[in-house]
Amino acid sequence: MSFTSSGKTAAFAFASCAAIASLHSPVFAAEVAATPQMGFNNWNSTHCRAEFDEKMIRGVVDKFIEPGLKDAGYQYVNIDDCWAYWRRDKDGNLKANPKRFPGGIKAIADYVHSKGLKFGIYTSAGSFTCEPKKENRGFPGGLGHEKQDAALFASYGIDYLKYDNCNNEKKPAQPRYTAMGDALRATGRPIFYSVCEWGENQPWLWAGKREVGGNSWRTTGDITDTYASMVEIFKKNVVLDQYAGPGHWNDPDMLEVGNGGMTDTEYRSHFSLWAIMAAPLLIGTDLRTIKPEPLKILLNKDVIAIDQDPLGVQGKRIRDAGGVHVIVKPLQGGDRALAIFNETDAAKEATVSAAELGLDKAGKYAVRDLWQHDQREGDGSVRVTLAPHATALYRISAR
Repeated sequence: MSFTSSGKTAAFAFASCAAIASLHSPVFAAEVAATPQMGFNNWNSTHCRAEFDEKMIRGVVDKFIEPGLKDAGYQYVNIDDCWAYWRRDKDGNLKANPKRFPGGIKAIADYVHSKGLKFGIYTSAGSFTCEPKKENRGFPGGLGHEKQDAALFASYGIDYLKYDNCNNEKKPAQPRYTAMGDALRATGRPIFYSVCEWGENQPWLWAGKREVGGNSWRTTGDITDTYASMVEIFKKNVVLDQYAGPGHWNDPDMLEVGNGGMTDTEYRSHFSLWAIMAAPLLIGTDLRTIKPEPLKILLNKDVIAIDQDPLGVQGKRIRDAGGVHVIVKPLQGGDRALAIFNETDAAKEATVSAAELGLDKAGKYAVRDLWQHDQREGDGSVRVTLAPHATALYRISAR
């Protein structure tokens, strides 16, 4: 099935995926980044606190299987800052903090792989990582050690590297990230390369190019578990739709769903907006203690399918008048995804016409609500009353 539109008369236009792809050739992009990455990262729930350790990560791995997260598409189990010892070993290699990871990193990687999942690790494109140094001690970064660290990570069986931007000695970003990209390629192992440059130097313009090889890049500073932070980051990322596509994704940071700082309505908006923006879906809450409703949000396969659609187009915001944001995303096979987000503190009515969606005037369409799980048929237009901070998400299909 397919939609028709009148080209210039359509209310939105999307960058050509083929044109974008011609500028980019990420590391093993077809293998590791055909769609945005999905998985878990501990940072939003633990930061550098004592509960981040080997026992926790093994427990999280086990929770991927029982509630169905693996079946829903989540595959990466990533550890963040503070996994390493404060100094390198006698050969200059990074080593695990013996209190947090007494069995070592390879043992954790092997356990993750034994469950049919993938394992990711963290370091920084600087002399130290981002966790503040104490008493002149800090966790060693990768600056000047790119080849050695990449080879070590490959020997562990690492599938994903988050490469941060702290303590970079004010050296230009692109050469630092290029050096690690070269080193990862040299290992011969498919490793997803997550460029965590925070958007300071507009990484969407360079991080996915052939010489760097990034598979995703941070477009913003760190998210926090508040509605205000989520909205601020959404607004910064949603305008960058032209730079995303298969193999290279805009990254507005990890999910906060389940951490307790937002309402369930706000978490549904968070998840919906990240999905329609083709953003990484990296769970940031402790899965061992997650409550039923946040877990239900994370397991909504209809919403996940919007994020993971093989066409690989980030949704485009077509209007935002009065605090109501309308984002449209074309899907493989001609379907459309439509998100309507009420940013405000008051209930709002919103209407999106078939013409705005570029639909055939004579066409008949099924409009499926991906949170209410109901469906109606009509001309494809949508009218909805939205509670404060709520998002309605639809899939529109030709009949």
